[in-house]
Parts: sequence; structure tokens; C-alpha cells
Amino acid sequence: MRLQLLSDLHLETEDFTAQAAMGAELLVLAGDIDSSWAGLSQFANWPVPVLFVAGNHEFDRRELNDAWPLLRQRCESLGITLLEQQSWCFTSSSGLRVRFLGTIRWCDFDTFGPAQRAKAQRAAGYFVKVMQATHHGQVFDPEAVRAEALRCKSWLTQELQQPTGDWDRTVVITHYAPSIKSADPRYGQQPTSASFCNADDDLLPLADLWLHGHLHCRHDYRVDHNCTSTRVACNARGHAHKGETDHYDGQRVVEVL
Repeated sequence: MRLQLLSDLHLETEDFTAQAAMGAELLVLAGDIDSSWAGLSQFANWPVPVLFVAGNHEFDRRELNDAWPLLRQRCESLGITLLEQQSWCFTSSSGLRVRFLGTIRWCDFDTFGPAQRAKAQRAAGYFVKVMQATHHGQVFDPEAVRAEALRCKSWLTQELQQPTGDWDRTVVITHYAPSIKSADPRYGQQPTSASFCNADDDLLPLADLWLHGHLHCRHDYRVDHNCTSTRVACNARGHAHKGETDHYDGQRVVEVL
């Protein structure tokens, strides 16, 4: 099965027109498509099913409790499948049965361990100011982000630990990265990296493929475990004025074997 992967298009400020990749059976949007949600209309009437996992910027200047049902309504009107702590199964033209597990998986700030959590949360103050989001009427601050992140992780862990079901492969889609291995090489590993990468390395062996966004760079690597491995891929576009879009391939496909 061939999946087209897009994320971090930031259509609220960026000029980008998506085109369907030849041979792709699904389009995966891994978050930060458009903070205004207007750009999602590009993906209406797409030639193949569209799966969407929201990014943090889909909630800029919004109340989370109000935003989730409104975003879901917006996606439904466009024929887009929004996944948040939900699974979705698809059978490819070759007969491969693939289970997709989708959640934004907010950052829990434990990337460098609990001892470094407070430092990582202090470093996240900048991103809180950028988002200007609220939750239950209160500022969506690092503690609130962590609480949401832990709920996402609990759900994802339970799903991944299910006994083998009516599927052949499992693909996880998150906005936040599952490992510090996805850290942006421009910045290396620093406290702010915990705002982008979680330490979900223990969950990687339970998935065949893990797709994410959030980092404005591209990744495609394998994590070996026992006699097999998990592929991790990110195809984030980012911002043109920062040079992040140089050599970007908007028709990139990732294959599930």
C-alpha cells in the first residue's frame, strides 16, 4: 500500500497547492495544515481517502473543548477522516489489511526523563504564547499540554498492546514525533526538543510504520528491534522564508509492505 504523506503546510501563511501522488491509495495529513482551517478545503473531493491527524497549530487562539467538535464537523463536510484517539482500517488493492491509529499525541516533556521535565516545560513557554490556546477556559500551559499528552499516550499504548486482530499491519499517525531520533538536526538536542519529540521508543516495536509531522524537516529511518524493525517517516514542509521548503517533495509516498 502506497501512502502520500503531507504535514506542516501552514497554509495560513504559506502558498502551496497539493497534488495527488500517482499510485497512492491514501493521503495522510499529519497536522499543522492550516491554523485557520480554510486550507483544508484543498483536500475535498481528493481522489483517494484522506486521513487527518491535527497538529498543535490547528488550535491556535482556540478553546480546545470547542475546537475539537468544530474541527471534526469541518472535516466531515469536506469528506476528510479526522482521527483523534481513533483507529481506522483499510484494505489495499493488494488485499493488505492495515490498521491506522491516529492521535495528535501532545508532548509530555519526558523526552529526557522526569528529572529534566521541569526544564523542558519552562522551555515550552514560548510555544504556549504562540498558540494562545485555552482549555476549560484556562491557558493551555505546559502542565495542561502534558495532561492531554498522557491521555493520548494511554490510549495509544492500549491500542498497540491489543492482541493481533483483523489486520496485517499497524500504522501510527501522530503530529508529535515518537523519538528524539527525529530531532531537527539544525538545533540538535536541547530542552525545547521536548516540545517536538516524545520518548515513545518503547511503543515503536508495536507498530510497522510510524508517521509524524511537527519537525520542519524530513525524516525516514528504521528502528531495529529483535528480528524486525519499525519505519519512522516525516514529510513536513515548513516555512519558505526559513528555507525549510527547499527540495520539498509534496508527492512523496511511503509504502506499507
